[in-house]
Amino acid sequence: MNVILIGYMASGKSTIGKILANKLNYDFIDLDDYIEKKEQTTIVNIFKSRGEIYFRKLETAYLKAILEHKNNVVLSLGGGTPCYGNNMDVILSDTNSKSIYLKTSIPALVSRLKNEKSKRPLLAHIETDDLLSEFIGKHLFERSQFYNLAEAKITTDNKTESEIVEELLLNLL
Repeated sequence: MNVILIGYMASGKSTIGKILANKLNYDFIDLDDYIEKKEQTTIVNIFKSRGEIYFRKLETAYLKAILEHKNNVVLSLGGGTPCYGNNMDVILSDTNSKSIYLKTSIPALVSRLKNEKSKRPLLAHIETDDLLSEFIGKHLFERSQFYNLAEAKITTDNKTESEIVEELLLNLL
């Protein structure tokens, strides 16, 4: 079985995913890292040179390839992955996978993202915490309809990594 972690950027998908994979003795794949390795360039460079639409097509192709060819994997998706193309349908129709939404509040996301905007192509242009909060709120409003389709939801605010992983494990039973 594969475990697919979805949620907004900085919700903890990669951090929690690595810990969960270790506990389950599964492989861990961060979809963005996987794309960078396969394409031999960074996500930032893909956005700059080819644009977001090209990136989203790559994302869909690699998501499908991983789900078709991998087993016993914890897969951390990019924040936008479930929201483009038919990716959420692909995720939900994969009988060998369980999708889990790591739900994180806007203030927690702002706190985590404000110092790493340069690494996030969608945030690089945002100058203040208030504008960042507004951007995240708008994005979450648009994306929540997709995120909420996940088979399970875990709220991450005010929880330790261990508590989140334990809750994930209980959802997998």
